[in-house]
Amino acid sequence: MVEQNKAANISEWQNKKIAVVCDWLFEYGGSERVVEQILLCCPDADLFALTDFVPEDQRGFLQGRKVHTSFLQKLPGARTRFWYYLWLMPLAIEQIDLSHYDIVISISHAVAKGVLVGPDQLHISYVQSPLRYAWDMQHTYLAQSGMERGILSMAARWMLHKLRNWDVRSANGVDYLIANSGFIRRRMAKTYRRESTVMYPPVDIARFVPAERKQDYYVTVSRLVYYKHMQTIVKAFALMPDKKLIVIGDGPERAQIEALLTPNIEMKGFLPTDEVVASIQGASAFLFAALEDFGIAPIEAQACGTPVIAYGKGGATETVRGLDMTEPTGVFFTEQTPESICAAVRQFEALSQKIEPIDCRKNAERFSNARFCDEFTAFVSDCWRNFRLGFTDRSGPLR
Repeated sequence: MVEQNKAANISEWQNKKIAVVCDWLFEYGGSERVVEQILLCCPDADLFALTDFVPEDQRGFLQGRKVHTSFLQKLPGARTRFWYYLWLMPLAIEQIDLSHYDIVISISHAVAKGVLVGPDQLHISYVQSPLRYAWDMQHTYLAQSGMERGILSMAARWMLHKLRNWDVRSANGVDYLIANSGFIRRRMAKTYRRESTVMYPPVDIARFVPAERKQDYYVTVSRLVYYKHMQTIVKAFALMPDKKLIVIGDGPERAQIEALLTPNIEMKGFLPTDEVVASIQGASAFLFAALEDFGIAPIEAQACGTPVIAYGKGGATETVRGLDMTEPTGVFFTEQTPESICAAVRQFEALSQKIEPIDCRKNAERFSNARFCDEFTAFVSDCWRNFRLGFTDRSGPLR
């Protein structure tokens, strides 16, 4: 009877008019994988975004849907200089008319949760992060943009101050918040003073399977951008000439990284998925130096039975089991420095016999697509039931 009632609740909300809103669409990346799975849970939902520039060969995850965009879509440079319009994004997201929908589901790492809804509309927001560049990453954003000093810096700081105020206000318009990790739950509690429910993002682990044999090299896969700390990893292996590193990925830092290469480091750039998987499968370990909200790459590595050597802060601490845990799957380093990475590699090589490929795979299975869809569907079902009954406690649904 309980299962029948639960199924009836799920059927009821799925038959309502649903809008799914995301920040923007440029390529099929980590955030878009969440969009894909939520759309599968809501097969009749309409999709909205600030902009949509996804290439034709990557649009399969949209499942044939038309994307309804904002006025930013038609502004000059929106495709190539999107961040120049950061100051306009709150206004743009508020102009999207969702007044005819019963349920609004936003997937937000910037402004999507700021859509305007009425008191009779249920709004659930899956938050990848509060607006990063306006909060604890403000100084990184200003440094990357060359705006640490001067008139432009003052203008940018004032804009970010206004964005912080808007970000908090917009969080108050959400009925239920979902955090993509415990790390983001803590960040939201500090910035919004709101409780949230942790629901890890979906990872397509079916594409990543263990190989029979490991080879004598390390691998790292990432976009080559500042905050990923790929230069730090390369500098570390330049200090360990007896250890081979393969670097996979492309991005604005490629030239700087290539200038740091030593004979034991191979830069492969962008590779097709099959070649990326094969490289991870054969590696002794996967290197991950970013402070990420969640981080999909370490889970994909573990799905291949490959241990992870990761920076011991952020989402990686929730997805990698350190040597102090039962059935460990990796090793953590404490600082984003070459020396700290070198020490972690040495520790890994001394204690690698404690890490079994089968344990890495088993740990990765906690983050599968199927698990996400089951959790998300049950969560929305409970939220809809509570909303219909008039419950006002927004700390999370009553389960």
